[in-house]
Amino acid sequence: MSELSLPDYLSDEILSAPEKREFPPFSASRLLKQVFEPTQGCRVCILTDFEEPQKWMKDFAFLEAEGFSVQKKGHENFYQALHNGVMEELGMTGGEMYAYYCTNGSNLDMKDDVFDSEGKHLSLDKDIYPNYDIILCITDWSATAPLTAKCKEFGFRGATMHGMNDIILQSGLAVNYDEVSADAEKVRKVMTKADAIEIDFVLDGGITLTSRLELEKQEAQKSHGLCRGMAPDVANLPAGEVYFVPCDANGKFPMKYEDGTLGILDVKDRNIIKATLVEGDQATIDQHNARLEDDPMTGTLGELGFGTQVLPVSYSDIQDEKVLGTCHLATGRDDHLGGDIIPDMFKKHENSTHDDILFAPHKTPNFDISQVRMYKDESVEILIEHFRPSEFLMKALQV
Repeated sequence: MSELSLPDYLSDEILSAPEKREFPPFSASRLLKQVFEPTQGCRVCILTDFEEPQKWMKDFAFLEAEGFSVQKKGHENFYQALHNGVMEELGMTGGEMYAYYCTNGSNLDMKDDVFDSEGKHLSLDKDIYPNYDIILCITDWSATAPLTAKCKEFGFRGATMHGMNDIILQSGLAVNYDEVSADAEKVRKVMTKADAIEIDFVLDGGITLTSRLELEKQEAQKSHGLCRGMAPDVANLPAGEVYFVPCDANGKFPMKYEDGTLGILDVKDRNIIKATLVEGDQATIDQHNARLEDDPMTGTLGELGFGTQVLPVSYSDIQDEKVLGTCHLATGRDDHLGGDIIPDMFKKHENSTHDDILFAPHKTPNFDISQVRMYKDESVEILIEHFRPSEFLMKALQV
């Protein structure tokens, strides 16, 4: 790799220790200008989420309460920045902050109720979406899927930044998004129209599992952070990802649950059909199997994604899934990715989530991705080995 002509942030030293990469100080002005150019004449607002939005949004009561870390960072780094010169600098107006009810699920459709800083009850469909050109959604729960649908209906642009923390502000939201976009496009071009991807997993104890995802020569897509022009669109930030909507999937892959339980998931015809315990709590596995039986759509694979950035671990999947050398699957709705799984296909509204399953060293230390292979035309290319990008990918990223 050392002989390749690569940016400094793709050097062996930084790839081995991405926390050593240096970033410029976070600037809301720089980020908004890069992502949304043009901004002149645009009316902007911020959305956030609470279990009790009227209570906590009125007079910004959440600022004086314990917790609400994401909401406070959104207020400090975006709301205050907008009102302290950023709107004037970028030619924007508005700057209001509103709160809606937590969905308590990734990418679930939101209730229409929303509240302003005076506690006034408003409507997202009637008062927010039609009246703003740019909507920044800084929340605990991802709203990318529902906002993507709404932007096409109402014509706004936006950015979702759920799970924001200090590491993300100082790295994934501080990068040069022209570079992020360029790198994502380089990876997209070498992966587009692939026939299939195979992923080999090795668990502690030497158990090897393989999953194969059929892509049927579809165009690879990218999450690159740029939402320029005036066409309706929503950027998911931090960005830096190439992704596909699987046409089919079969095999097995490991799953580390939130409580630390490790299971093996059997996949057939694109659907997770069964979970089996490796270590941890059998009740966690039983609960997952009961959910699969009750609503099989919850086990349908809706995304295969690959990170394209070199970023420090943030312990928030929204950034960590964008790291070069990692990959992720997702179950559930994928309509915001151009897929065919929509909320109406689920038995219950609360099941219609889009849930990422990230494979990364810090996230899944009890198993390794020994290799990821891409089948394309008559060739087989290695993409990742042991959570490191292959020489094939590094060549793609040359200057």
